[in-house]
Amino acid sequence: MKTYSAKSGEIEKKWVVIDAEGVVLGRLASIIANRLRGKHKPTYTPHMDDGDHVIVVNVDKVQMTGRKRSDKVYHWHTGYPGGIKSRTAAQILEGRFPERVLFKAVQRMMPGGPLSRRQLTHLKLYAGPEHPHAAQKPEPLDVRSMNPKNSRSA
Repeated sequence: MKTYSAKSGEIEKKWVVIDAEGVVLGRLASIIANRLRGKHKPTYTPHMDDGDHVIVVNVDKVQMTGRKRSDKVYHWHTGYPGGIKSRTAAQILEGRFPERVLFKAVQRMMPGGPLSRRQLTHLKLYAGPEHPHAAQKPEPLDVRSMNPKNSRSA
């Protein structure tokens, strides 16, 4: 029996839309990372980009368990001496770009490298309920009904 390896012409990509309202951040990021890599498919090939395109709406309404909203801190460096900056998850979610919290969670769940960076371009995040990808006919993926632990009320 030979191991199956997908060719670039055989890859079938779908579009999936996920509503993040009330869903726990880490569980959502894990599901999205698996979808982007294509690990949910029986034709998964580690060196090929055979994942789906994922659209996530209502990212600003994502939930966190425990005190992570106020205690989780994101750090970055400006490049200047003494230029380390930090913000809490709550400050980012209430700020101008609330999508960054989910993007960083998904990015850090994927392996580093050129393939993962290309797969991350297939992730589309929107703070509100609207998205401009209706022409691709995305199928809804109900993350809340997969497991009762996936959702959390405010």
